[in-house]
Amino acid sequence: MLFSRTGVTAAAEISEANAVLLAAEEINGAGGIRGRKIEPIIYDPACSISKYREGAVKLLAQDGVRIIFGCYTSLQRKAVLPEVEAYRGLLFYPTFYEGYEYSDRCFYGGASANQNAVALARYLIENHGRRFLLVGSNYVFPYEYNRVVSDLVNGAGGSVLDEIYVPVEPEQQDFDKVIRQIEKHQPEVIVSTVVGTGSQLLYETYAKAGFEAGKMPIASLTMTEAEVALMRPEVIAGHLTSASFFETLSTEKARRFVASFKRRFGDDAPVTASAEAAYCQVHLYAKALAAAGRDDPDSIAQQLSGLEFDAPQGRIRIDPGNHHTELWSRIARIDAMGKFNIIWQSETRIRPDPYFVTAGEWPAFSRQPDHKT
Repeated sequence: MLFSRTGVTAAAEISEANAVLLAAEEINGAGGIRGRKIEPIIYDPACSISKYREGAVKLLAQDGVRIIFGCYTSLQRKAVLPEVEAYRGLLFYPTFYEGYEYSDRCFYGGASANQNAVALARYLIENHGRRFLLVGSNYVFPYEYNRVVSDLVNGAGGSVLDEIYVPVEPEQQDFDKVIRQIEKHQPEVIVSTVVGTGSQLLYETYAKAGFEAGKMPIASLTMTEAEVALMRPEVIAGHLTSASFFETLSTEKARRFVASFKRRFGDDAPVTASAEAAYCQVHLYAKALAAAGRDDPDSIAQQLSGLEFDAPQGRIRIDPGNHHTELWSRIARIDAMGKFNIIWQSETRIRPDPYFVTAGEWPAFSRQPDHKT
């Protein structure tokens, strides 16, 4: 396991790590895999890109590990993946990301852009307006995701007024500049791909400037339960997030998963979409390992192709053509208690199209806006 417990994205990564441990404990409690237990070997890279790479090498070359669960940002994944490929292991990556990547040594458990950007862009245009301003952290995911959003907005007759990037570890002055640009352009929607502790600073600065979510919401993939837990509800109420899973999802499987997670890690432990993806990936790995009957990564990868799992979000499937996962899509608004109120969800799971080759028509909304599911 390679998840940080300190640093800019630690809150989200702790949630992912907890989910991996929960799934492993469930599998071990049920007798393991063919009678053998999963043994996690855990390193904390402390959000240092070089330490992710070093940790991967140590796991693969010294610890005898062949399977790695880990990484949150694309910078982290891109540091680890060449080592996994060199040592012929497998990486299970659970975080939503920008797409435009394939490796036969990696399985992608989080949403790619076509599984969240399309529905979110349509919802924003139909309910809030066509004048967008984009703000993100200065690395690959925000650039690529914003490129997709720009194409969608422009294609729908909208306009992107500005595209602003701040350091991954920003300071207050970085967001003071963002506020000045918002005041200058007067957009109708803000799309944020600011990550980690920077997202907290963005929302706090936004609220302090007097902007109202009801008039000009921030829509973000990176504002998850992990970030919300660190913020005052009045700062984030009314803003929007798109994800495959929310802690408030009311299906029986979702309620059981959240209850187990909080029973194990505490009532205040946030359960994010990336945590749910990490949990599912461990169970998918266990099913593939049991079917393969050996821990050879190539044999496991072969069994993972097309494999399905009854996930908390709904039944999911690994696409055999690109190693990404067929997932459900949802949009939620944060309420006055800091909880995600789901206002739209897809009627079926969405096939991953990481290269956005067959984006097709925008999906029809199955429910009226603001109707709680």
